[in-house]
Amino acid sequence: MQDNATEVTAAGIARLAGVGRAAVSNWRRRHPDFPKPVGGTETSPSFALTDVENWLREQGKLAEVPLRERVWQQLAGHPAGPGVALLHTGCALLLVHDRPTDWLELAAVSDEHLAQRLPAALDDVLTPRFGPRGERAVRLPDTGLLPSVPLLRGAAELAAELGARQTYEFLLGRHLDANPRQYTLTPAGPAQLMAALAGPARTVLDPACGTGALLRAVRDLSPEPDQRLYGQDSAPDLAALTALRLALGTPAADGATVRTAAGDTLRADAFPDVRADAVLAHPPFNERNWGHDELAYDARWEYGFPARTESELAWIQHALARLRDGGTAVLLMPPAAASRRSGRRIRADLLRRGALRAVIALPAGSVPPNNIPLHLWVLRRPGAGTPPAPELLLVETTGGGPAGSGDGRDKLPWEQVQQAVLDAWRPFDRDGTIEELPGIARSVPVIELLDDEVDLAPARRLPPPAAGGGAEELAAVRTRLGDTLRLTADRAPDTPPAAQSPARWPQTTVGELARAGALLLRTTTATSGPATGGSARVPVLTDHDVLAGTAPSGSPQGGDEEPVLVEAGDVVVPLAGGGAVVRVVDEATAGAALGRGLTLLRPDRAALDPWFLAGFLRGTANNRQASSFASTATRLDVRRLQLPRLPLADQRRYGERFRALAGFEDALRQAARLGEQLVRGLHDGLTDGTLGPE
Repeated sequence: MQDNATEVTAAGIARLAGVGRAAVSNWRRRHPDFPKPVGGTETSPSFALTDVENWLREQGKLAEVPLRERVWQQLAGHPAGPGVALLHTGCALLLVHDRPTDWLELAAVSDEHLAQRLPAALDDVLTPRFGPRGERAVRLPDTGLLPSVPLLRGAAELAAELGARQTYEFLLGRHLDANPRQYTLTPAGPAQLMAALAGPARTVLDPACGTGALLRAVRDLSPEPDQRLYGQDSAPDLAALTALRLALGTPAADGATVRTAAGDTLRADAFPDVRADAVLAHPPFNERNWGHDELAYDARWEYGFPARTESELAWIQHALARLRDGGTAVLLMPPAAASRRSGRRIRADLLRRGALRAVIALPAGSVPPNNIPLHLWVLRRPGAGTPPAPELLLVETTGGGPAGSGDGRDKLPWEQVQQAVLDAWRPFDRDGTIEELPGIARSVPVIELLDDEVDLAPARRLPPPAAGGGAEELAAVRTRLGDTLRLTADRAPDTPPAAQSPARWPQTTVGELARAGALLLRTTTATSGPATGGSARVPVLTDHDVLAGTAPSGSPQGGDEEPVLVEAGDVVVPLAGGGAVVRVVDEATAGAALGRGLTLLRPDRAALDPWFLAGFLRGTANNRQASSFASTATRLDVRRLQLPRLPLADQRRYGERFRALAGFEDALRQAARLGEQLVRGLHDGLTDGTLGPE
């Protein structure tokens, strides 16, 4: 049943019809019968979803709204806001998950009767999961459930297709992607790494749980029998969403306990008596108002009272205080926490007593904020009578070795970063020491670190190896560079003769070709991302890969949608960057998932030559007329790109010329990379003494 009160914005209409927002604006101007706004603002109006759906269908622009899209639009346009809608939906999905027959009986009545009977039914399923009503974070707002009933029916229908957990993950993920600035998110890859560093745990606490990514990663990695998961967040809505997310991933018969609470963890700890096997946290950074004045005599400060500017060290000590003896804590930390002078005494005491076990530098871009290479601190609560560990593990994945590149531009897939970290941590955790991996990992004697600064930044103790790898490898690089330069010269294109007069071809657009069926158009935006559900773990072709001409380097993000897999002959266009680069997919790239910010064009080979298509799409004038310009970025509307109407034989003639240009461009890129590697290697070798000046 459709909710007449559900509203949708212009962006939502564009998503429903598979067009850009500019097309929606044109429809509003050109069609007097386009639905009138029913809400929103003058600059950002909203429309009744039912009216929009009917209009699109009458215009032949919409055959049927996919169920998941309809449910998402109902959630996004909920009168009480998407936060309340997510809470209502999560509770209903938990009822579907735990007591499907109860839901079927309830769903058979009218909307009004369902809204009346649902609170009692939800209370019956929430209490066994989260405790009595007054003690749990999941509390239904006193706004009534009637406005949510169409959404809940749609979500239950989608759950029958996808599963209750997958449905909630889809809706929550779409909401988080649509509002990235409202939340501090921990991506799936780093969350899985933190869970792996913590190891199997029966009792787990996240004192800054956010949306529950870390607790979910622990549950997925090691679902212990009768596992107890605790989370706290200062935002009540996040504490509730985390509880629902975890419960939907945990069968009721499994015996697992989920408890979350809302509140300021440092000032009002909701779980003071918990002694966890593992504590994982992505705490807030650089807080000044964390409770410094009122918490001066708190018992948690075993390693020293943190300065006002050292809120991160307060979180570190809170985590240690909530561990059992021998328990492990893994926290994301800003790099400054490893070296600020105001925290050196606490860092020194953590080292002396053996509480700090490893500091791991992650590549920039792994976790927001993406411009900072964050650190992971691995800690272990010392047991009574246990001698302090004599060494600290330092791992550097930001450059110089297999886990990263020297300049941060050629990042390897996250799986390789994670493997490099675990390959260093596991033997160190077992033996207390490891053999040094130059530029990557080293177990440093604690006594070396206990100087006036107590600087724990891995980059200070792990100088990268020479970029070229020594004189012999540099000689090989030079040989390859010479071969590549000769190949580049051979591939340099001849300049064709000038035309007597500029060609004046009849033009068409990508949008017209897509509507005519001459090509298939698919786009993954910055909010939808590469769908990577199921068991397939395919590499992701990113916009960086297309611009740099490199192999697919992205990692799956753990979504539940099916991926868009590229095929040989597909044409891929980045949406940002002004259309400077277009890529024709080759056999080596085929099978990768389409990444965010890319548009895929799959031409019908009987009508369009891929290289002809790609070449004309790169025209400077073409891209200028199809781009919109903001103060900080250029956005390309691929549907507006033009190309001439030519017979297939003429297309192939142009296509061969464009293919030759692409080969020349690839050779130039390879020569530039080899030249940069040679120069950097010679500089490093001369400055570290491994090469002489002769």
